[in-house]
Amino acid sequence: MVDSLKKPTFEELRPGVKAPAKETILTPRFYTTDFDEMAKMDISVNEAELEAIIQEFRVDYNKNHFVRDAEFDQSWEHIDGEKRQLFIEFLERSCTAEFSGFLLYKELGRRLKDKNPVLAEGFNLMSRDEARHAGFLNKALSDFNLSLDLGFLTKSRSYTFFKPKFIFYATYLSEKIGYWRYITIYQHLKAHPEDQIYPIFRFFENWCQDENRHGDFFDAVMRAQPQMLNDWRAKLWCRFFLLSVFATMYLNDIQRAGFYRSLGLDAREYDIEVIKKTNETAGRVFPVMLDVNNPEFYDRLDICLKNNQKLTAIVASNTPKFLQFFQKLPLYLSNGWQLAKLYFMKTIESPSVEGAVR
Repeated sequence: MVDSLKKPTFEELRPGVKAPAKETILTPRFYTTDFDEMAKMDISVNEAELEAIIQEFRVDYNKNHFVRDAEFDQSWEHIDGEKRQLFIEFLERSCTAEFSGFLLYKELGRRLKDKNPVLAEGFNLMSRDEARHAGFLNKALSDFNLSLDLGFLTKSRSYTFFKPKFIFYATYLSEKIGYWRYITIYQHLKAHPEDQIYPIFRFFENWCQDENRHGDFFDAVMRAQPQMLNDWRAKLWCRFFLLSVFATMYLNDIQRAGFYRSLGLDAREYDIEVIKKTNETAGRVFPVMLDVNNPEFYDRLDICLKNNQKLTAIVASNTPKFLQFFQKLPLYLSNGWQLAKLYFMKTIESPSVEGAVR
């Protein structure tokens, strides 16, 4: 807990440049994939929809949106103590996630340019959006006398390899959950302007439309590859990615409930709403939805949350490392059991399976 009367300190690479947060299973990840397999994808069955979405990208509705106005030009020293720490962590995590998307999309655009030009253009235009988002967030960090060295981040982070279909599952969900996160915060603050502690949230309405369009692009690509959606393997993998994304968000956000409280939001209620909306949206393309209205879903996540809090306390203790391992083992096993039970909960048949129109 940060003393509310003190300004939190952060490890720095050099003065004013924040050291990247330590990589954990819950931190934003950087991805790479099989570019040759991606280049060989036949998208002709849904190329018209993809072209329509890319045309929206070309219009670039947010070309002039991410411009800082006079409201940013003030001191933000009054955001201090734990609130300041949590807010900086929010900006860093968001910037890292957006920058991760930029790197992946930019590399896909480069590698696919001569082999699959339609996909390449879509990825290049999305990388443009992600770069703007990351830059805007990094500039916000400078209001708190910090920034991220994105070049250092590129070289220092480990990259997770996903096959193309897993990239599509993961990025589709990432973009759609990003939409619901941003629009939910924006609508709350529009209704409660007294909770608007920093002007970046005013940009979220247009911002989340970028996320939504990106998600639609991945939706259209998956529809062009029916094998990604229409067999028993697809159901298992979609279930896995839905649970992974929802659990990661929930465990991260509830641990940082103070940040959401500073915006006048209850972190648990906020996450439940975002999960519900994202689950419904994913049901338009994925063959299954999770039963997120079942109280058991959150009860088991809450057990994982308590386990993680105990794990954090163990790591922070003076107990020898070899003893810490035995203290942590039952907590890891408990988390694995809870997540396994959630994975095998009965799912819900999606409207997409019944041929529902988007």
